[in-house]
Amino acid sequence: MKNILLYCLFICILNSGCKKDFLGRAPISDTDTENFYRSPEDMLQAVNAAYSYLRENGQYGQTLYAVGEVASDNTEILDAQAGIDISQIDDFTTLTNNGLLDDMWNHHYKGILSCNAVIDRIGNVAMDEALKNRYIAEARFLRALMYFNMVRTFGDIPLVTKEILKPEEGYAYTRNLSTEVYEQIITDLEFAAQTLPIRYAAADLGRATAGAARGLLAKVYLTRQNWEQAATQAKLVIDLGIYMLMPEYADVFAISNKNGPESLFEVQYKKGGYGLGSPFNNRFAPRQSGQLVSTIGAGTGHNHPTAEMASVYEVGDKRKEAAMAEGYQNGNQFVAVRYVKKYLDPALFEAGDADNNWPILRYADILLMRAEALNELGYTPNGEAFELLNQIRKRAGLSEKDATTLPDQVSFRDALAQERRVELAYENHRWFDLVRTGRALEVLGQKGENIQSHQLLFPIPQVQIDINPDQIKQNPGY
Repeated sequence: MKNILLYCLFICILNSGCKKDFLGRAPISDTDTENFYRSPEDMLQAVNAAYSYLRENGQYGQTLYAVGEVASDNTEILDAQAGIDISQIDDFTTLTNNGLLDDMWNHHYKGILSCNAVIDRIGNVAMDEALKNRYIAEARFLRALMYFNMVRTFGDIPLVTKEILKPEEGYAYTRNLSTEVYEQIITDLEFAAQTLPIRYAAADLGRATAGAARGLLAKVYLTRQNWEQAATQAKLVIDLGIYMLMPEYADVFAISNKNGPESLFEVQYKKGGYGLGSPFNNRFAPRQSGQLVSTIGAGTGHNHPTAEMASVYEVGDKRKEAAMAEGYQNGNQFVAVRYVKKYLDPALFEAGDADNNWPILRYADILLMRAEALNELGYTPNGEAFELLNQIRKRAGLSEKDATTLPDQVSFRDALAQERRVELAYENHRWFDLVRTGRALEVLGQKGENIQSHQLLFPIPQVQIDINPDQIKQNPGY
């Protein structure tokens, strides 16, 4: 048997769980798995383990901002010492052994395995049926989110919907068509939307809700260009009546407002030396800034806003000051190196241990998705799509748009794309927006990026092909 089985994408036995604390995580050894999953408490730990994978480097910890932002025209890497793997993604020179993409594959499939374990095992546990269904729905929401990120990044991928218990089972899986993956995502999210609660008590804030499932469904349908369903799902979120735009844009990202009224779903972080803090305070600080930006520990130099990104904010747009800085002060000298401010913790515990959550779905995104879907269904002068767009602009301190300034569907489409870019900047949306709207090659090509059409998908990690060459083939062009 090949020793590289140890590295196979989704063939590892579940090897981690969580403390009862929603954020905490403690190991569950292989020998424990047969005697685990017996009680409601065991299942809670297993569900929490699935959530914990969102924090991994291969998910929201690093790779998703490398793909979602650095690959786009929003941010860049200024020197290779910030990391060769992320520099490859920035320059469209990505190799098949790229470590970030390898982490993405492994950490997503480990998370999916964790979700599948909950779904498959919970049926034999004696517990309250409503709570059992809620745990299943949480696991299915997380599985859908992970598959959504994977299918958008790699295209056709293995679709695994049951717990794999033996390494040999993994060799049977090939790459399913992306259409099949999307069908499973939609099925999972529909179940989650119909089963999950609308809100939780304070102790469970941050768990997936019905609104989060509907919001993610809207994004899935938008990606699939099913405008009718995208508009419907976004409207269902709006009609819940529990979400709102916060009065000030900067307040959305304040640590004191984590899981606030604008939030549908966030990756949960908790500083304090527990291994649960967020790394972005240091990741996004300029490399040569010492502790002037990060306050504790050095900066990694990731996700620098591009000069063009800094220029696209309209005069008077409050979002620029809240989202990014043009540089930092070093004594009497101003150092003009741009950096992202959304995830700065003014009182982090230690380097790489901050308290900022990562926003995955916000109410502002819901409003913009419905506006986009309505416009694609048919331009209506000064109709609802304008009203939704202007809610976002008014909060930013900008003038409203009307049919005089946006007289047709194309002009509204362009304005909506601009609004999405600045409203959701540095939240991992830009690359995926460019790809799904068919604008990536044109936009990035005009900015001098040497991007080819096959690079709209990223390469399958070579190690996965080496492990299972009969079933896993590389994306064309790599």
